[in-house]
Amino acid sequence: MTEQRPDFTTFRERLLTRQRMFGTFLKLPTTQVIEILGTIGYDFVVIDQEHAPLDRNITDLMIFAARASNIAPLVRVGEFTDANILSALDCGAMGIMVPHVTTVEKAQAIARSCRYAGGNRGFAGLTRAGMWGSVGGIRHMTQQDRQIACIAMIEDVEAVDRAEEIAAVDGIDALFIGRGDLTASFGDDPQAQAKVAEISSTVAAAAQKANVPLLMLPTSKADLAFAKELGASALLLSSDHGFIRSAASATLADYSD
Repeated sequence: MTEQRPDFTTFRERLLTRQRMFGTFLKLPTTQVIEILGTIGYDFVVIDQEHAPLDRNITDLMIFAARASNIAPLVRVGEFTDANILSALDCGAMGIMVPHVTTVEKAQAIARSCRYAGGNRGFAGLTRAGMWGSVGGIRHMTQQDRQIACIAMIEDVEAVDRAEEIAAVDGIDALFIGRGDLTASFGDDPQAQAKVAEISSTVAAAAQKANVPLLMLPTSKADLAFAKELGASALLLSSDHGFIRSAASATLADYSD
């Protein structure tokens, strides 16, 4: 039996106070994986609309399953629009992750979309986020503004020099270093890994200067040590696809001897 985790609604508070948390990306359009992760003890999941065929209906069910399993559901939107963020938040997401944040202006627009006070989030009380109307409108808006995490992904070379300004935008709660896209941008450059490591250090320093938390996806124990060294406190471990592949490969190898 896993140790009881803090309530999923405290994700943003735990993120801002740099508590160590573990999550994973979800790409399979199913709820059962989330229930399994809940029994294991993961703190959060990122429902990946960017790189997986996850429409609004299945995203709604996955968010429901995460909340029922006491895992904080975050959504990585495929494209930043006010409507995409509003949809995820009304369904009950506790955080939004936006890819390819390359300018301060985009970061400001994202932050506004995630907030009622000082923002432009559209109001709806009869939603999962609003506890289906069981709390008053003012209380709902106050709770959401306090609990929703707004995370900007730095994964483009042109965004690196602006990372500190992006992190300092009011309403941006954390940065995620997208090392996959950064690495891909260098093509077959043999120095790609070293260059991305240097970029990661630069972004981490920017986050530290702006006093915002850092999220990373370590790919090995050695890489985990690097992420911790940079100050990453929320760590994404692989994905549901990755877990299936690694477990299936290991099992096949065990039984093929």
